[in-house]
Amino acid sequence: MWSALEQLPELFVDGRKRQGRNGEADSDALYEEIVRLKVELDWLKKKSACSIEELRPLVERGHPEISVRRQCELLGVNRSGLYYEPVGESEQNLGLMRLLDEQYTRTPFYGSRKMTEWLATVGHRVNRKRVARLMELLGLEAVYPKPKLSQAGEGHRIYPYLLRGTTVERVNQVWSTDITYIRMAQGFVYLVAVMDWFSRFVLSWSLSLTMGVDFCVEALRRALRRARPDIFNSDQGSQFTSEKFTGELEAKDIAISMDGRGRCLDNIFVERLWRSLKYEEVYLKDYASVTEARAGIERYFRFYNHERLHQSLDYRTPAAIYQGRPR
Repeated sequence: MWSALEQLPELFVDGRKRQGRNGEADSDALYEEIVRLKVELDWLKKKSACSIEELRPLVERGHPEISVRRQCELLGVNRSGLYYEPVGESEQNLGLMRLLDEQYTRTPFYGSRKMTEWLATVGHRVNRKRVARLMELLGLEAVYPKPKLSQAGEGHRIYPYLLRGTTVERVNQVWSTDITYIRMAQGFVYLVAVMDWFSRFVLSWSLSLTMGVDFCVEALRRALRRARPDIFNSDQGSQFTSEKFTGELEAKDIAISMDGRGRCLDNIFVERLWRSLKYEEVYLKDYASVTEARAGIERYFRFYNHERLHQSLDYRTPAAIYQGRPR
């Protein structure tokens, strides 16, 4: 973002000499350069995303004053990446993924074997290997413990689960996070959210086209601008065990807790959030684009935090509890 700013000093070096040599022509060129830089800086101020996945859609191909090449330079995005269209899943696989997502929301204890049998009962006879691959792509895993529980990203450290027997009795005592799949009319995206356990308040969230670590770190940093928890809980996914993610927590002396692999009930409040989001928003819509999905999810989380009454919160909203508002 600062590449445009860094060019400003060059415009004023030996200004008097330039004017002496070229007079009025140089003054006009200087003015045009300043106007160009102001246009670029005003454009950059509107762009607040951090990850490459978030930055690419910000390039405006039809901008009247800033070329696509220059926008890519300002954002630090490789221009060739704009024209690369990744090979997506087939229509049949996307249909199966929708079914698997909905059924998993109803029965999170179904592994690939039961999902394969269930698909057959609704008219889709596919082999288990294919179902397992699609479930892995969706980030779905049955909620029973499995062998080799400490396997995460290669070389990543696994932290113990710290919440067993812990009474959560105040806001910012425990935060948790998780990733879920969000279907669209064509394709899908991944959603990560950070939640305060005591109040169920959604502190931050982010979308990504891939299950990389950057959008998770982005959501974590946004949440940490609000406050700092005593304990941060996640599953053992490679995004959350990466040094890039855990380093953000360790730098602020936050205790790190990780669920047993395949035990989504260790992170039950985020799982309930996903269920509410999907039944009350995602399954009722067919998002036509990532922009539409982002807008719909943003509206829902605003409703969830500030308007939706929770029985477990004595029919109060998460925002009322998190912000300590009296009845």
